[in-house]
Formats: sequence, structure tokens, C-alpha cells
Amino acid sequence: MSSDVLSRPAAKANVMAIDAYVPGKSAALGIAKVFKLSSNETPLGPSPAAIEAFRANAAHLAVYPDGAASRLREAIGKRYGLDPDRIICGNGSDDLLGLVAHAYLGPGDEGLYTQHGFLEYPIVTRAAGAIPVVAPEKEYRADVDSLLAKVSRRTKVVFLANPNNPTGTYLPFAEVKRLHAGLPPHVLLVIDAAYAEYVARNDYAAGIELAAESENVLMTRTFSKIYGLANLRLGWAYGPAHIIDALNRIRGPFNVNGAAIEAGIAALGDQAHVDKAAAHNQRWLPWLTDEIERLGIKVTPSVGNFLLLHFPHEDGRDAKAADAFLTARGYILRAVGAYGLPHCLRLTVGTEEANHGLVAALADFMGRARG
Repeated sequence: MSSDVLSRPAAKANVMAIDAYVPGKSAALGIAKVFKLSSNETPLGPSPAAIEAFRANAAHLAVYPDGAASRLREAIGKRYGLDPDRIICGNGSDDLLGLVAHAYLGPGDEGLYTQHGFLEYPIVTRAAGAIPVVAPEKEYRADVDSLLAKVSRRTKVVFLANPNNPTGTYLPFAEVKRLHAGLPPHVLLVIDAAYAEYVARNDYAAGIELAAESENVLMTRTFSKIYGLANLRLGWAYGPAHIIDALNRIRGPFNVNGAAIEAGIAALGDQAHVDKAAAHNQRWLPWLTDEIERLGIKVTPSVGNFLLLHFPHEDGRDAKAADAFLTARGYILRAVGAYGLPHCLRLTVGTEEANHGLVAALADFMGRARG
């Protein structure tokens, strides 16, 4: 061991092998009005009831929150017809993914995910000392046969984002069940359903049924998307009692703050606001898809609240140039080169003003008049 290593603490090699998660841009310097369309946030914001609950919690800032988030778990259970004892809450669903890796992965183990899956999957896998393994996708969609072909004796966890971020594609529930049926019983299937509330397809299911009936399925959800509570960092998971027990043993004693608990309960009680957000998305997602494709930009069909835009590779109209052009106009999209998609940008469905303005800016960038 060299002397320079001994002269200061050295992080574990598996930690230093991690490419840190880099969020999308949130500002554009010198631009008077900015539309942030990079983080899949809801353009409608949170429920007014959730805002009021957050404000009311200000009187209790000196008091620790309920470490078990009991009232929130009961509210989630009531909303979905679930046993609250089989629910765990976290500081965003990212927190819960980390707990899963910490509890079920170790040196020599493998965590499996798809080619363009959420970047947190390899991060939490490496952080646990395990090996991230990637399964190829087909047409930017998870492929069950590819996933099963990558399962080895070392596989301990399979992460499946459904719908997937950043592609917006999804697996029908029949395919998810086929994936589960093909896994060894000791392999944990984690279904990350962060965008479930946006999906309007008859063949889709978030995974509640599978998590309810299986010993090796955990479903994670979030309040950051359609509920508009991204700033508070609030997520939850549902699964078998033995998995919830394992995660509770290692989670932080107060991993969910009191403001998040109260806002989450209030948000669950305002279904009309959720329905309004879903309706907004169902109106503008196809409109944006059609308008953008008309400009000669390929769009991957999406069921989430975002679109993956594929830019040409030539004539100075690539994704990097588009990103710079749009940012200068005040439209901030998400570069997704870290996902293996260097020729793409991800666009969040915005307000009516943002959507119209973004399409007009893209038309200028592509040098074409809208038809």
C-alpha cells in the first residue's frame, strides 16, 4: 500500500467507481423567463390542500416526526386497499432503492436493469459493492427475454422501471408477470412505478397485485411526479412483510420529514387534483408528439409525462446544438447522454404556454415552418 493512500482516508473502490448522478439543468443565465422542462415535474403543481398542510406543519418544526410515518401509511393503504404494515415510506423512492440494495446486494452479487433504465439502479448496486448488469432493450423498451437471459446465479435483484425513464415506454402487465415467472424465487423483482398515475392503457398495471401475491416482488411509488411534491422528497413501497421488515431494520429512524408526511396525506385526499393533472397530460402528450414529429424529430411513444426526442446527427441540428439553442430561448430540456442516448433530449410536458412556445422554438431550430 502506498504512503499517499495511508496519509488520508480512502473511500472504498466500489464507491469511487460510481458515476455520480447529475440532475438536469434548472436555470438559464440571463434569460428573463425560463420554462423548466427537464425534471418531469407536474406543470399543475401540488394540491392546494397539500400546500396548506405543509404550512400548518411549520408550528411543529422543533418536534421529531413520526418515525414510522403511520398516518401516511394508513392513508396510502386506504387509497389503494393495502395493508399499511406492508408499506414503507422513504425520502423519495430513491431512498427506498438504496435500502433495497443495502439489504439484498453485496460483493459478488449482481443487480440487473435495462439498457436505458434509471441511473440510480447502477449507482445503488455499486454502492452496495455489487455488480450492475445491463440487459439490452428493443425499440427503447424493456425486453423480458433479454432480462431473463442475463439472470445468473449471482443475480439477487432485478430493477424494472415501468414506465421507464427516460424513454417513456412500458411493459404490459402480462409481460411483467412473465418476467416474474421466469425469475428464481430468491431473486427480488423491484417494480419502480414512479409514473404509474399517468398511464392510460388497459394492459398496464403498476404492480400492486404482483407485490400482494408474491414473496419476491416490491413495488415503489413516488409523490414527486403527479402529486407535485418533488421538493419534499417522498416515496413509498409495498411488498411482502419479510421484505418490509428487512428495509425497516436499516432505514434512518426519521427518514421522512413531518412536512412531507402531512402534505402527502393531504395530497392523497385530493383525487380531483390528481385527475386534473392526468387529464392535462392526456391532452398535451399526443399534441406534443404530433407537433414535434411534424418538424422531422423522431419521438419515442410515451405513456409518462415526458417525451424522448431523437435529433438528426447531421447539419448542425444534433441534440447538443438543440439543447444550447433551446436554453437560450428559455426552454430547459434534459440531456440524456448518461443514459446512452447522446442524440436525444427528454422533454417534460409543460403548461399550455410552455408547450406552444417549445414547439415554436424547435421549429426555428429545425429551420422549418410549422404546417
